[in-house]
Amino acid sequence: MPAPGKYPLELRVRAVRMYRAAEPKPVIRRMAEELGVHHEALRTWIRQAEADAGEREDLLTTAEREELVALRKENAQLKRANEVLRTASAFFAAQLCATRRDVDREVVKGHFRQAVAAA
Repeated sequence: MPAPGKYPLELRVRAVRMYRAAEPKPVIRRMAEELGVHHEALRTWIRQAEADAGEREDLLTTAEREELVALRKENAQLKRANEVLRTASAFFAAQLCATRRDVDREVVKGHFRQAVAAA
């Protein structure tokens, strides 16, 4: 969950709506001073609203950002799961190899005993 913002969501929505409805477009720095917010915060909100509206191609939409976060989390989980499986596979392969060596030794000893007994 992201950290809570410095400014309430209602203020953000209202500020973006005011900017988009204004003609001619106001100077962002001056409008931000009037609203009591930092001008770069207002500029970021406006740019994100434009991306969400499909007016900008250089930024991800809010939905795309959320999907990207979810996919990164899933990717990290899958990497952890693969590492666990890789470790378990190596462990069981070593156990199986040791068991086979023991069985092979017993087979060789058995053949040797049979050869000695037959001689």
